[in-house]
Amino acid sequence: MPEETPAPAPHSHPPSQHSSSPGGRPSGGPSGPGGRPAGPHRRGKRNYVRKKKVCRFCVDKVDLIDYKKPEILQSFLQERGKILPRRITGTCARHQRWLTVAIKRAQNIALLPFATEL
Repeated sequence: MPEETPAPAPHSHPPSQHSSSPGGRPSGGPSGPGGRPAGPHRRGKRNYVRKKKVCRFCVDKVDLIDYKKPEILQSFLQERGKILPRRITGTCARHQRWLTVAIKRAQNIALLPFATEL
């Protein structure tokens, strides 16, 4: 009698048909999912390197931010009277705290406005 090979289970696939990553998703192969080339560069996308912002008080070696000089403090306020955050102005954490205190003191003695009229 000829030898019979066992029939595969009804819902199993041979391992060569589907390669999967450890997460269980099928991998896209070397070209990436969807046939796009792998890697960070896309066609038409420009590379942009952001310039590191530096604290202007650290550069000038300021050890006191004077609340009596509203012309300096005015550049750290929005038009509506809000204090600009560090991520926009580039000031360090220490000088941002000093700046906030100086702006609030200047607002309390009416050197700077609390808010503008709408």
